[in-house]
Parts: sequence; structure tokens; C-alpha cells
Amino acid sequence: QVQLVESGGGTVQPGGSLRLSCAASGFTVAYYSIGWFRQAPGKEREEVSCISTSDLSTYYADTAKGRFTISRDNVKNTVYLQMNSLKPEDTAVYYCARHSQRCKGATDYRGQGTQVTVSS
Repeated sequence: QVQLVESGGGTVQPGGSLRLSCAASGFTVAYYSIGWFRQAPGKEREEVSCISTSDLSTYYADTAKGRFTISRDNVKNTVYLQMNSLKPEDTAVYYCARHSQRCKGATDYRGQGTQVTVSS
């Protein structure tokens, strides 16, 4: 069955870095657009980044541009989110999700999420 498992979250000081991993099983990530989302308490869910299936084009929310980088390893069937220059407002549960068709569109499967806390 389709599964997405995130890892790599944790607590980091402002200005620090984390790399999140989204390991997929039951399907091939190269054939789908995969997005990274986050949700903080009291805030709406935000898609911070996405990598498309065919041309590897990427999408970044304004809050992530210049700091986050999404990538994909087809051999490991894993999508990564490298997060640099982290800020306290980046604190949230981060999860990956498979888009039904394209980035910023509907999703059909998601992982359980990993907590990212940015605090001094």
C-alpha cells in the first residue's frame, strides 16, 4: 500500500539547518508530484515546496524561497527538504504528501508528519 514516512525533524536554534526526508513506498515518486507542507497551531496548512514529476520543476512558497531546497532521489524513492537559516516562525509539523496531479493541487496520500521546532 502507499506510504509516506517523514524523518529528520527536531529542535534547532534560529539560523540552523535541518534536512527532512520523505521515504515513499507502494508507488514511485518519480511518477508523482510530491509536496512538503507544514501546519502550526492556529495557522492554516501551507505547502512550502513541491517537486513535479516530469521536468523536476520546483515550487516554493514565499516564506521558503532562498532558504529551503527540495530534491528527489529516484533510487531511494525519497524526497528531501533541506531547510537553512531557520526562523522561529518555521516551527510547525512538516509532512509530505502525494499530489493527485500537480503541485499545489489536490493530494491523495500524506505522511504522519515530523515536528520542527526553532527556538533559542
